[in-house]
Amino acid sequence: MEGKILVTYKILCKSDFNLEVTLEQLLANEKVAKVIKSEFAKGIRNIALNTKSDNCKLKIETQKELYQFEARKDDFADLVTLAEEDVNARKLNKKDCIGVELVDIETTKE
Repeated sequence: MEGKILVTYKILCKSDFNLEVTLEQLLANEKVAKVIKSEFAKGIRNIALNTKSDNCKLKIETQKELYQFEARKDDFADLVTLAEEDVNARKLNKKDCIGVELVDIETTKE
């Protein structure tokens, strides 16, 4: 197989935060509901916060910097290893980092 692959990855660390909250859970929180009402319905009484979809999720996570490297299509099976090697080559290793996560893989023309 000829051609190249553009790989985007991020470095994962032990201290990273990752949480998914449904919109229903968010609106059920009194503090959150109070802030929303005071911001968008200031001075109006008897306001109810509702959602049409109960399974809508909000993801709260540590914002990470994305890195890219280019590889041959033949190396597709080794992309995680190549990403880890790219981290070492760029000296991006940090104290409590535990690995890499592939975010995007694009094929490119040579």
